[in-house]
Amino acid sequence: MSIKKIGILTAGGDCPGLNAVVRAVCKNALRQGVEVIGFKNGFDGVVRNEFIKITSETVSGILTLGGTILGTSNIANPFKYTLPPFGSAEKPSDLSAVALHNFKENQLDALITIGGDGTLTMSQKFVDLGMPIVAVPKTIDNDLSATDQTFGFDSALNVATEAIDRIHTTAQSHHRVMIIETMGRYAGWIALRSAIAGGGDIVLIPEIPYNDDVIVDYLLKRRSQGKNFSIIVAAEGAKNEKGEQAITRTVAASTDPIRLGGIAYKLSDMIESRTHIESRACVLGHMQRGGTPTAFDRWLSTLYGAKAFDMVMEGKFGYMASFRNFAITEVKIADAISKLKLVDPNGEEVRAALEVGMSFGSAQIG
Repeated sequence: MSIKKIGILTAGGDCPGLNAVVRAVCKNALRQGVEVIGFKNGFDGVVRNEFIKITSETVSGILTLGGTILGTSNIANPFKYTLPPFGSAEKPSDLSAVALHNFKENQLDALITIGGDGTLTMSQKFVDLGMPIVAVPKTIDNDLSATDQTFGFDSALNVATEAIDRIHTTAQSHHRVMIIETMGRYAGWIALRSAIAGGGDIVLIPEIPYNDDVIVDYLLKRRSQGKNFSIIVAAEGAKNEKGEQAITRTVAASTDPIRLGGIAYKLSDMIESRTHIESRACVLGHMQRGGTPTAFDRWLSTLYGAKAFDMVMEGKFGYMASFRNFAITEVKIADAISKLKLVDPNGEEVRAALEVGMSFGSAQIG
């Protein structure tokens, strides 16, 4: 198959490194005489047929930029389209046929999609409909099972770790309990690794249900030992032993309708009322998604992008670029979305955290 023209899009939540992937794909393609168009705002651009023609000038100087020059959307699902004027949350439309028509109308030979599990799920559906797609894994949550690491995770981890570093000094000055809330949805990777790197005292992750009594006892024990401040790192998806999570709201139009958040405030109120120790909450939120990508994420994104275009030229459609054992390979998209990659409660990282005295707020672990 002769490849003459391809499309590329960035979908789902933004993260540092997206532009680096776009740059690598497009520089590789343009170098080999392949035309590239970039769809605007993820799959929304495919539905609305909105795109830009990418030239060498388009991708010049974007390696270090956060965000995405193409824009993105985590609610523009062509199979359940809810955006006006073509659909609504009350009456979503299946516009996959429109997207397929626009793909063919633009005479594209392939589409490269860059995104997380929601984007990959949609990509697989289009592959099943005959669209030639190669995918690149992106998520700060690092929860895709078919790759050792997604780009964007290292940048988010660095933001969270720096926040813990900064929180330490104010916690120590005021003798407070400080709770830092990280992103991660249903996976605890950001919380766990930043807590280990930042010297957190308690870390709460979705994979290990916590108990309020254990948290309170741990904090009071530290006080009795003369330790006048404590740092708690809580993943937004952490849940107690009853399975309860902090949920801000639900958004039906999103690929992930449950909006997690607020556990830091919940814990702060509980700790103050039960221990009478002053407590403060710090929710990092979208700060973890923004800003300049780390050197590692620039490196990884570039390798992903170069590999993705090579896969297009080799006709490896329905596959995703994957980072395993410090090498770039490929796996089926279907395998990448089969299950989430979660923290192993019995794994080495949890064991190391316990061995340096950290608590997971659970009587079952430790």
